[in-house]
Amino acid sequence: MTIEGTRIGPADADDFHRVLADHPRYWGERDLRALHLLAMVQEFGDTCLVARAADGIRGYVFGFVTPSRTGYVHLIATRDDTRGTGLGRALYEAFAAAATRQGAERLKAITSVANTGSQAFHRRLGFTARVAEDYDGAGRTMVVFDRGLPL
Repeated sequence: MTIEGTRIGPADADDFHRVLADHPRYWGERDLRALHLLAMVQEFGDTCLVARAADGIRGYVFGFVTPSRTGYVHLIATRDDTRGTGLGRALYEAFAAAATRQGAERLKAITSVANTGSQAFHRRLGFTARVAEDYDGAGRTMVVFDRGLPL
């Protein structure tokens, strides 16, 4: 899949390390490096995707398909200079297609209650959202997104 000179395809270990090296370009001041697991790229390569262009990795989505046929998006981010271009939607569409090929029937993602940007983005993509108390441990309320496929 391509968008504006960008090709979306499977991530590899080198891509993973490039993403971590440029972490602030994707996440600003939030340090989410601990959520980035190389094992995900190694084990779920077909659903861990990067958007490559001549100027580097513009965005990525890391996820997998669960045994219950849910395509779970663990992380999705676009580089600071690519926001608002439709790249986030294109990454989700590429992930949805890859997840569908693996038998997924639904998509799921989570975010913090404070991450209103993520909430708005997922709602624009047609996800329903629910607030789940203690979802990520005691006192860790999260917003859980869900939607059927196709995207």
